[in-house]
Amino acid sequence: MYLSFLPALLAVTGASAAAVPGPLAPALPLTKFEETAAHPISLDTALHGANLSATPPKSNAKFALAAAATCSNPRIRTEWDNYSTDDRNAFISAIQCLLNRGPSGQFGQSKNRYEDLVALHQTLTPNVHGNAKFLLWHRYFLWTFEDILRSECGFNRNLPWFDESKYAGKFAQSSIFSGDYFGAIALGGNCVTNGKFANLALNVGPGSGNTRHCLARNGDASKTINTGSAMVNACNDRTDYNDMAGCSEGGAHAWGHNGIGAVMSDVYASPGDPVFWLHHGYIDRNFRIWQNKDSGRLNYVDGTDKNGNQLTLDTNINVYGLRPDVKIRDVIDTMSTTLCYRYNY
Repeated sequence: MYLSFLPALLAVTGASAAAVPGPLAPALPLTKFEETAAHPISLDTALHGANLSATPPKSNAKFALAAAATCSNPRIRTEWDNYSTDDRNAFISAIQCLLNRGPSGQFGQSKNRYEDLVALHQTLTPNVHGNAKFLLWHRYFLWTFEDILRSECGFNRNLPWFDESKYAGKFAQSSIFSGDYFGAIALGGNCVTNGKFANLALNVGPGSGNTRHCLARNGDASKTINTGSAMVNACNDRTDYNDMAGCSEGGAHAWGHNGIGAVMSDVYASPGDPVFWLHHGYIDRNFRIWQNKDSGRLNYVDGTDKNGNQLTLDTNINVYGLRPDVKIRDVIDTMSTTLCYRYNY
């Protein structure tokens, strides 16, 4: 069963303005973000639906080759509730550092170094969503973000992730969405005005266009309830990579984005909300849990890219030079010498 997780491109135009933090930018209507939102699947579909491959494989072959060597001293990505107050503040300070650094100039819509990452995601969205590259590209994207934090802003802690299964249907109860850290979630599409990213102005998105707007959230518990263990386990019970990846994209991934809402619901520019990285840590961790069930899953991939080309371990993954191009074999195992990390559980 083919599932497309990309709606038609939203052509949004408008003025870009100086970056952030600063004077409050306008909140855009929720419909501006929802036109480019992910398409979620129901729990019943995850449990009982047909093959959810994001792209139909060209053949039944599973391309197995030698994977990359493993590292001996991995970093431990730490769940937010196990993260110390000092670590939380260091992580947020590193993001603020990127927000206050000048852009590379590679992306015209980017007004600071952080927005280089948002603009990269916006540019590549049609290539890395709705096909079998989704999990693998985002694994490397998240690592790229981490490595930029370390090399440019002196971040020297473990990277945090958000175990959404503990807060499914009640994200607002997590300290992430508090005035101490990332600000409120239940805002009905209004701007975030508390926390460390209060009044954040964004210059990338929605969709493939660029209109200056504030960091806004909606907050819908009826959607975030679907980030729980039932959905994750239903997708992780699928034994084929391509099938599991399609389920993951439409499952906890889509429901988390849409449940936080507003900026996060826009597939293209969702990294504009710094909560994006915690959410994708959860998605990547769930992918790793699936891999842990069978060691053979660390050295095979199937499915196709946007253009119908069969993925192999030698398929290229690029982040437009923010970090070097890699092959799938370099990032399919989080314990590879390229990535060298694992999750605390």
